[in-house]
Amino acid sequence: MYCPKCKGYMKSIEFEHVQIERCTKCYGIWFDRFELQDLKVLSGSEAIDMGDPEVGRAQNSNFDAICPRCEVPMMPESDKKQAHIHYEQCPDCKGVYFDAGEFRDYKELTIGEFFKSMFNRNG
Repeated sequence: MYCPKCKGYMKSIEFEHVQIERCTKCYGIWFDRFELQDLKVLSGSEAIDMGDPEVGRAQNSNFDAICPRCEVPMMPESDKKQAHIHYEQCPDCKGVYFDAGEFRDYKELTIGEFFKSMFNRNG
């Protein structure tokens, strides 16, 4: 399996019986369907995201991501509670790719982001 952004080799890693793939070059992370939700609730799972957030932000300008499972173009998305987090999702298999640093940020919902998401949901 190869990284949808930098084309580096993706290596399987496991955290609490959830297996994901992480790029050995840019450290982006591939989550098969439901793995992202599974890891979001596990304490300490942010340790899997050991990449440099600056490298991850630089990858945000790469819009040609191809799903490493289905080999179809991925769709750019942003998190509804943290709009500054941009990721790619496969329209077929529903897998998700986070650039380096994004999963760690995704797990750290601030109080301000929480209230903003509540306001946006009700407004």
